[in-house]
Amino acid sequence: MKKYDVIVIGTGAGNIVTDAALDSGLKVAQIEKGKFGGTCLTRGCIPTKVMVTVADFIRENQKAKKIGIKTQDVEVDWKVLSERVWSKINESIDILEEYKKEKNLDVYEGTGFFVRDKVLQVKYNNGELSEEITADKIILAAGARSRRIDNVEGALETAYITTEDFFGEKFPKKPYKSLIIVGGGAIGTEFAHFFSSLGTKVTLVQSRDRLIPRSDRAISEQLGKMLSKYGVDLRFNSELKELKMNGNEKILIIKNKTSGEVSEIHGEEVLVAAGVIPNTDLLKVENSNILTDKAGWIRTNEFLETSVDGVYAIGDINGHGQLRHKANYEADIIVNNLFPAALPLGQIEEGKEAERRFARFDTIPAVVYTYPQVAQVGYTEEAARELAEEKNWDIRVGYNYYSSTAKGYAMGYNEGEAEDGFVKVVIDVKSKKILGAHIIGSEASLLIQPYATMLATGNIEHVIFEPEIGTEETKKMRGKRHSRYLDPQKITSITESVTAHPALTEVAMWTQYFVPMK
Repeated sequence: MKKYDVIVIGTGAGNIVTDAALDSGLKVAQIEKGKFGGTCLTRGCIPTKVMVTVADFIRENQKAKKIGIKTQDVEVDWKVLSERVWSKINESIDILEEYKKEKNLDVYEGTGFFVRDKVLQVKYNNGELSEEITADKIILAAGARSRRIDNVEGALETAYITTEDFFGEKFPKKPYKSLIIVGGGAIGTEFAHFFSSLGTKVTLVQSRDRLIPRSDRAISEQLGKMLSKYGVDLRFNSELKELKMNGNEKILIIKNKTSGEVSEIHGEEVLVAAGVIPNTDLLKVENSNILTDKAGWIRTNEFLETSVDGVYAIGDINGHGQLRHKANYEADIIVNNLFPAALPLGQIEEGKEAERRFARFDTIPAVVYTYPQVAQVGYTEEAARELAEEKNWDIRVGYNYYSSTAKGYAMGYNEGEAEDGFVKVVIDVKSKKILGAHIIGSEASLLIQPYATMLATGNIEHVIFEPEIGTEETKKMRGKRHSRYLDPQKITSITESVTAHPALTEVAMWTQYFVPMK
């Protein structure tokens, strides 16, 4: 059996841990079954933002006449757009080559899986098996993959695509004439925005009664109105019944769960964006004592520890949210707690040891890059009201509309119009604390950051997750009800004020990494 100091499975946020372990002089194994760089780079937030930014310019051009600008319809250069998308995805090639040059690193290109506790093998992409490997510390950052609809009648015989296919061999040579999107979450609504702006006839099929159901209902309803205005055919409360072909056309048959009405939708392609499932089955965690929940997500506590000492899980696979910046935040916590020698200069106050960090998942911002943009942090109004009695909260809600500000009016927002953007805050009037903030409108991704920073700094209460999971050190800290104070005036606090990725707020929030501390 080959012994390492650290094994990292996954090369998205896992690379942050890999780099820190290498910087600490440790012997590391890195395991990746697909493209290096993770979901965000190779088939997620980065290539999609390249696309939706084009769509944003198209919508802004259409809106320009409201403020006195006469424009003509724009023409999209699909070749240039495609080259820009793939230039980012193909950075994965350079990432792999750079890691292969590292002295203390063994790169395994294949699927890592557990043989028993803390013992792994790798099934190489060529089909061969590695020897058994182990390490004192194992970090699982193996991510998730698109949920498929193979159980729907005809789906196995009628090819459909997921984002893995779209940003792979099925990337279109030109925009679709018509597209059926299954799923009304972040991925589905962003693709609906992009393709509808190009003139594609888009039908979005959603099983729930609204879009982006994890968002505040007022925001969700507003987004539905806006996408409908821009020509997206929204089908809510829909059950998938059958998928079939008719010549070169694909037909999806759906049933409305409320009315019982059955209807057919015709499209050139079907994109399934109905959520994701964890890659725990590929890890074969059943061969270990690592606990998962009913959906297969790895259970972790607030220190990202699993039920097996020395094994940690970060990113999509731990079920605390599928966001790259949340995964980065967790990787930073792992680095702080396990590899403090690799922290940036100035991160630790002179003469002190690194303070052990814990994760809080209620202050992670999220952005959906539709048109208009949607951003949120903290509790929705519905969630806050459900907890009000338990928490002794007196919930109040405040709105402010884009049109009510001079800048908003200058941008073309007018009072009373359906597309007027707004900020909604949820507060507890007893403590005067902000519980949540929700925004829909231009540059919502920028406007959410002050709320995210306020919620992440000051006195940070230690909230316990999975109380039965924890090392002796963790149990001692819990007994002390360890909490932390983050001074909002210190540059180092920016590390823990999570900024949505990818957003221009990163230009400001990542300044700390470029400030010389010595």
